[in-house]
Amino acid sequence: MFELKERDGLARICELTTKHGKVTTPVLLPVINPNFLTITPAEMKDRLGVKMLITNSYIIRSSDQLREKALANGVHSVLGFDGPVMTDSGTFQDYVYGDVKVDPDEIVKFQSAIGSDIGTILDIFSEPGFTREQVEKAVEETVRRGRSAAPLRGDMLLAGTVQGGTHPDLRQRCAEELSALDLQVHPIGGVVPLLENYRFADIANIIIASKKGLNPSRPVHLFGAGHPMVFPLAVLLGCDMFDSASYAKYAREERMMFPTGTKFLRDLHDLTCHCPACSRTSIKDLIERPREERTKMIAEHNLHVCLGELRNVRNAIHENSIWELVEMRARAHPALLDALKVLAKHKDYLERSEPATRKGAFFYCGPESYDRPAVQRYQERYFTRYRKPNTKVLVGFEEAEKTYAKTYAKEISQIAEKVDASFVVSTFFGPVPIELDEYYPIAQSLIPNELDACVKDRMHGTMERHAHSHGYPLAVMWEGEETLKFLVEMVPSAPRKFDLDMLKCRAVLDMQFGKGAGDLMDMGEARFVKSERTGKIKNVLIDEKHVLSMRARDGRFTLKLEGARLLMKILPNPHMRVVVEDEPAEFAAKGNNVFAKFVRECDPDVRPGDDVIVVNTKNELAAVGRALMNREEMLAFKRGIAVRVKDSPD
Repeated sequence: MFELKERDGLARICELTTKHGKVTTPVLLPVINPNFLTITPAEMKDRLGVKMLITNSYIIRSSDQLREKALANGVHSVLGFDGPVMTDSGTFQDYVYGDVKVDPDEIVKFQSAIGSDIGTILDIFSEPGFTREQVEKAVEETVRRGRSAAPLRGDMLLAGTVQGGTHPDLRQRCAEELSALDLQVHPIGGVVPLLENYRFADIANIIIASKKGLNPSRPVHLFGAGHPMVFPLAVLLGCDMFDSASYAKYAREERMMFPTGTKFLRDLHDLTCHCPACSRTSIKDLIERPREERTKMIAEHNLHVCLGELRNVRNAIHENSIWELVEMRARAHPALLDALKVLAKHKDYLERSEPATRKGAFFYCGPESYDRPAVQRYQERYFTRYRKPNTKVLVGFEEAEKTYAKTYAKEISQIAEKVDASFVVSTFFGPVPIELDEYYPIAQSLIPNELDACVKDRMHGTMERHAHSHGYPLAVMWEGEETLKFLVEMVPSAPRKFDLDMLKCRAVLDMQFGKGAGDLMDMGEARFVKSERTGKIKNVLIDEKHVLSMRARDGRFTLKLEGARLLMKILPNPHMRVVVEDEPAEFAAKGNNVFAKFVRECDPDVRPGDDVIVVNTKNELAAVGRALMNREEMLAFKRGIAVRVKDSPD
């Protein structure tokens, strides 16, 4: 029903299968009111490329003519649309008008009867101003209705809406209880008043709290969110579906949507948009057109912009640049910037889905970039996994051109000839040992030379932590020849050979697979195969067996089968392992990918993009591969690849 195809953290491109076809998410469902068609569904599909719609079953049921036609021919016939259709239940109408009189079970049966692809339970809307007691009652009733409605869905997918007001604990509790039911989609409801008042920080907290409680294998729909300025942030936090009538409502008010906000037509000097609707007219021409025609053209523009921004979002997921897109878009409105800053409080949660590495560089967009999970992960692993070499002297260098080993090659050589020392560089990411200078995201980053004062303060704090924990009897910052003279006077012992290749392998193994993994280099005679062009390590052999390949793009290892055998002797079970049912494990041993439905357990420390060891239930090696999901996802999804196998016995 829902299959993960590509991902960038919680943001994901998935395939949603319905009775009327497959839809790629993230997706926008324009709201259709059968009584007021600004743009017909057929036009939306043929001219704008709309893949899925949402309409209100309560409105259809309340009209004798529409109800009879829907029951006789189906909701798709009523709308004149042959793609997937989702129906709402009347919750929002009850919130706005307070006069919805329909039995919760009956409205679910009606949605099934008219052939909805996705129906929705009649939940209880929790207004932001509700007391906690009111919200708790609304959550309890929403869950009760979901439990009652689930057996009535027939072959229709059923959406159970997460409520809970602005209380994160109630949102998470509601999500957990709904996830335990036979529901297939989970909208996040009760957010329209917050969206209308630009309370985006509250929206971010609500989405995260809901996601924490939801089954990750089910699509998440942010009800009533149809403005393009919200899409990147919401998708970053794991939302898959959006709906809104704003494209038409704003058009009737002559308001034009843009990814950075909304403008009244009367306030524009030129049409800067290049959508089909705007490309065939001008401001003067548009203003002079009859009102109905003008309204329709603005509605088309609004839909084009919304759909275009979701294309931007999907491209960002594909390119692994969703954080950059969100941070750049956040500059469009102070309330969006507030929401972005909220994410710093949830770094631990966001890190669990953060890819181990990305296709492109870490691109600095502002002070908030320092709070990305990639920065936190590097620092946490450095302080908990990295093992310093057995030396007594640490020499520190200031930030410089990457790679640091190349930039400081002369200085390192001068020092190493006279003193047995280790080397570290003070960077945006924190302390970087010279042996980790090619490890993602260090070398794969674009950071400005002049940083914001608040970022400098935080960097200083990280380096102070390093100063108190590095464990070297003597540590100095390099200041030229005077530093070398000082070291020679203070450390008279003869230096050892500085073996950067061996240090690099040990450090990367520890950082990538866990503290102690670097001991693999002591399990036999090590030999390196290097690139003739660059001189960099390509392959690592132990006793002439190929155990590791180093990737030039991110400075990490691709694990080979023989390497996995050695690591399994070092790393205790279940570390870096994905446990698969015995028969599928045999399938993986033949070089086939591991599907999520066959995964029985997984190391909680595994992140998407990690090289992992695939074992059967007896902890016997079957294959090695690249994880595409984290543990929670592997155990939840019933479709899709969990591990892409890279090496196997066959």
